Amino acid sequence: MSITWIMVANASQAKLYENQGPNKGLHLLRELSHPESREKAAQLVSDRVGNFQGSGSYAQHTDPKHHEMERFAHQVAGTLEDGRVKNAFEKLVLVASTPFLGMLNQRLSSQLQGRVSLSLDKDYTKATDKELAGHLGAHMRL
Repeated sequence: MSITWIMVANASQAKLYENQGPNKGLHLLRELSHPESREKAAQLVSDRVGNFQGSGSYAQHTDPKHHEMERFAHQVAGTLEDGRVKNAFEKLVLVASTPFLGMLNQRLSSQLQGRVSLSLDKDYTKATDKELAGHLGAHMRL
């Protein structure tokens, strides 16, 4: 029996599903949430730019929303890596919004990348389990 993990994510939430083979459907394993990614940039940083003595002001070089998205991608990749180390699945399907999918792919180990059987740049985080199965059914047997 071949177990496939399906990670459905965007920058602020992720759902991890398991499929244990054809006609077995989807089983929700875990949900992850990162509400900081939904915050406005102004709420993620302090009001004032810091000063260093004698060096002028210090401006932040990284967009705070981008930084939060990176943190969440790291968390999601860590969850997937834990499953790989435990041999919890043989195949991995990634379904994520376009910018987040790229960020997530950058954080996957080479061993984990080797298990990715399908990658879709779609945001199905709001889809019901039945709707998600319908969307994925065109690409794989659930």
